[in-house]
Amino acid sequence: MEPNRFGDITAFVAAVKSGSFTSAAASLGLTRSAVGKSIVRLETRMGVRLLNRTTRKLSLTDEGMVVYERWRQVLEDLDEVDATMALRRGKPTGTLKLTAPLSFGQRHILPVLDAYMKQWPELRADIWFTDRFVDLVEEGFDIAVRIGTPKDDSQILTRTVGWQQFVTCASPDYIERRGVPQTPQDLAAHDTIAFLSGERPNPWRFLTPNGLYLFEGPGRLNIDSSEALRAAALAGFGLVHLPTYILGNDLDSGALVQVLEAFRPQPDPIRVLYPSKRHLSPRIRAFIDLLVERWEPGVPWESSPGVQFSGA
Repeated sequence: MEPNRFGDITAFVAAVKSGSFTSAAASLGLTRSAVGKSIVRLETRMGVRLLNRTTRKLSLTDEGMVVYERWRQVLEDLDEVDATMALRRGKPTGTLKLTAPLSFGQRHILPVLDAYMKQWPELRADIWFTDRFVDLVEEGFDIAVRIGTPKDDSQILTRTVGWQQFVTCASPDYIERRGVPQTPQDLAAHDTIAFLSGERPNPWRFLTPNGLYLFEGPGRLNIDSSEALRAAALAGFGLVHLPTYILGNDLDSGALVQVLEAFRPQPDPIRVLYPSKRHLSPRIRAFIDLLVERWEPGVPWESSPGVQFSGA
């Protein structure tokens, strides 16, 4: 291999991932000029343009897309070699790639990540908090945190670390003005605040003596943000149907009052997923162990302990 070629490839992949020479330079500890020169050397060596450059963004050419996928995989394979060697030393190394749902990740995964990074200062982490479905294997992630029953996939291992319980609630002011619904069917006469998903409100699930009941709205207010739904409920606008990982503190403080508790649906599992094709590298094991250690006595959004865990 020619001198500098490996460094040039690393700079190219970092620039594509981050979307700019400046961000790539910061992540690699180089100057912006050095990153730009690396990519020019690659293009000169290969005789093709790999990136389209504008003042606002970078984009891959067709040729750049081909080599990016191959080079990204090569670098990830090298990271796996490092991880395999680290297994012998028992010390987490490399970059943890993790994804989790937006609100859940910001509220409850980020504090664990903070402790994890402080415990292992040589580690880095690339984090995607998004409600988009992420394919762990195709997109090269180490860990995903998912809510709900996962699909059967022989390439994925799972571990349950908590439970999501949906509750229906409103502010004391709203309850005083409008009263308490006694059955799920009473919701039709109330102001409800629904979560929009794909331009349609998500149905509210309830368990009744006659089986599952779905309240499908639409709400008087429909919002595509669970944090905005919470804010609207606290302001007294109406009833919301959200998980306790968002509303737990508000219920404990009395800022929100739960209704229809007798009709609550069954809780959904919260699971950590990781690709089975890889060794369980120290960085993956260390994060899962820390998460379980913190949540096994009781998840942080519930006032009472007792979360059950399944084996890895």
